Amino acid sequence: MLLGIPKILSPELLKVLAEMGHDDTLVIADGNFPAQSVGRNSIVIRCDGYGAPELLDAILKVFPLDTYVDKPVNLMEVVPGDNVETPIWDVFKEIIAKHDPRGGEAVGTIERFQFYDEARKAYAILATGESAQYANVMIRKGVVLDAQ
Repeated sequence: MLLGIPKILSPELLKVLAEMGHDDTLVIADGNFPAQSVGRNSIVIRCDGYGAPELLDAILKVFPLDTYVDKPVNLMEVVPGDNVETPIWDVFKEIIAKHDPRGGEAVGTIERFQFYDEARKAYAILATGESAQYANVMIRKGVVLDAQ
């Protein structure tokens, strides 16, 4: 065991987070996301039993967001005509605000199929048990500074 590391971060996940470099992306995928097929060329880590918000919060305790892009966090846009509410997006923005001074301004959205295309290039995809719809989050790693 280690001090200061959230227990939700498994050894496998910590290894992947440490391997990632600046500008690498990580997808936290909801339970409906096709993680295995989209992640054929990525590392896919099963995080069944965990929700996307709790994983995002734990990850951002050890993972800096990219400061060189306007939107280091991107959510999958709701498909036009899909009558779905996304209250989880507000939860994501609150979590981002705890860890990044840009708060909700650091969060953008990507059209569904473009999100899949970008996810195919991700370093890793975390397949969660999240049941909320459109609860997919793509985060871009920043630089770890000496002061951190």
